[in-house]
Amino acid sequence: MSTWNAIPLRTVIMSILKKRHGVMLDDELERALKKEIGREAGEAELNLALMQLEINGLIHVSQITKTKRRVEIITEAEFLAVDED
Repeated sequence: MSTWNAIPLRTVIMSILKKRHGVMLDDELERALKKEIGREAGEAELNLALMQLEINGLIHVSQITKTKRRVEIITEAEFLAVDED
């Protein structure tokens, strides 16, 4: 039987990414998650959390090789108004 966590996996992922300056590989993220939550996150559970974060526009996941992915936080760009330099 698995244990229930009070903190959603998405929140833990964002916290880890912020500590690592916003960029890391998926295997590094898996190891950091295991340390943080005390258990391994399943592949389907991790993919679901990453997909939800990407749909919400918080992260971007890009494929590096067939088995490696790069996960990075999307930073908000500052936009200037018309005639504002």
